[in-house]
Amino acid sequence: MPDADTRAPAPAAGARTTESPAPAGTAPAAGPAAKGRVPAAGTAAGTAAGTAAAKAAVTAEERLLPGTSAYRRAILALFAAGTATFLLVYATQGLLPAISAEFSATPARASLTVSLTTGALAAALLPVSTLSEKYGRLQVMTASVFGAALVGLAIPFSPDLTTLVVLRALQGVALAGLPASAMAYLAEEVSPRALAGAVGLYVAGNSLGGMTSRLAAGWIAQWTNWRVALGVLGAASLLCAVTFLLLAPKARHFTPSPINPAALLRTVRGHLGNPLLLRLYLLGMLFMSVFGSVYTVLAYRLTEAPFHLAEGVIGSIFLVYLVGTFTSAVSGRLTARIGRRGSLYTGIATVTAGLLLTLADSLTAVLLGLVLITGGFFTGHVVASGSVSGTAASGRAQASALYMTAYYVGNSVGGTVGAGAYHSAGWNGTTAVALLAMAAAAATTGYATWRARGGRRAGANRGAEP
Repeated sequence: MPDADTRAPAPAAGARTTESPAPAGTAPAAGPAAKGRVPAAGTAAGTAAGTAAAKAAVTAEERLLPGTSAYRRAILALFAAGTATFLLVYATQGLLPAISAEFSATPARASLTVSLTTGALAAALLPVSTLSEKYGRLQVMTASVFGAALVGLAIPFSPDLTTLVVLRALQGVALAGLPASAMAYLAEEVSPRALAGAVGLYVAGNSLGGMTSRLAAGWIAQWTNWRVALGVLGAASLLCAVTFLLLAPKARHFTPSPINPAALLRTVRGHLGNPLLLRLYLLGMLFMSVFGSVYTVLAYRLTEAPFHLAEGVIGSIFLVYLVGTFTSAVSGRLTARIGRRGSLYTGIATVTAGLLLTLADSLTAVLLGLVLITGGFFTGHVVASGSVSGTAASGRAQASALYMTAYYVGNSVGGTVGAGAYHSAGWNGTTAVALLAMAAAAATTGYATWRARGGRRAGANRGAEP
């Protein structure tokens, strides 16, 4: 884990450093392999340093490039691992009415099978990312996907809701290894020229897994029951894990670094003391709380009057999730045109309009509302998450991990609170909770706008002074 107090220039997003902080009064290290002072040019040490730098440049050129067998294997391996992970994260989301019926559980209690999974994942992200710095990205990812898949095979045999919830929480801890390590593995092993495409394919695997999980679970449960549905997803994730193990190329550019809890704590404290980062974390949490709330409770609403939809049909409605793929692709252009805060306002307004539409007892209105909620959520999420690395001056990996922690905490809280509101006041209650979250997001963005305008005015006044 990069030290927070290193005096070297901040690395690019996704890069990792292993050097120790340079002592006060010395020049920073010349490269990842150098430590201490930079040798003067013309000395033997300086020649050695130049040779090391040249070797580092050659090594960078030897990283994986599109068209090579190793690159294809790496991408397919990460695609399989991403699919396995997100097959499991939301596996019970579309099955909550059936789980409630079998265990005579309220929506709030049944929703813990989703909320505690994402909550445990969030809590494990930082510790697991630290383990990957010492033991290796591939080792952590392999343990993650296999551990989560094996727990997934045990889950269908849960005798009661408590056992089911505990196993799902353990699964969340296991699942943390992939998001904590995958981006770092790609940044280290793939050529910078091909990194954006590689990350895009990895994210595509995440999306495919998340959508397939909801779609397949609904139809399989309709034909059989929820236990068989979860068993099939567990078996599919195990096949993906085996694919990952067989295909993933050996890491050639990973350098282990010791676990340094004090440095990690300094980095985290520094990020949590940054007001702009805190606002971005809050926005990610608020957007995800609405998304988690709506999609967790949706199945309950659509199985009841006036809709009475079957589980398979409800699972098919999760195809709306594909709207997020399109929205994510155009969010960058939208931000370039109207700015970061303009895009956030657009996302907030879109989600709010979608929530109001879902209040109607019309399936068409509900579906259109879900399209708007999904599109608005991804707009806000892409802007907030993309701003984190640019805001953090150092420790970008930890800054991103903290954002993902807030993101999954938002899902956990939103799902549980939204389900509780539904149990107490129906869909109107869930919508009211979600609208409050969007009001808080609007207030947070409005405060940022006010601060920015105040800063510009202060700068103009200083410039006018003699």
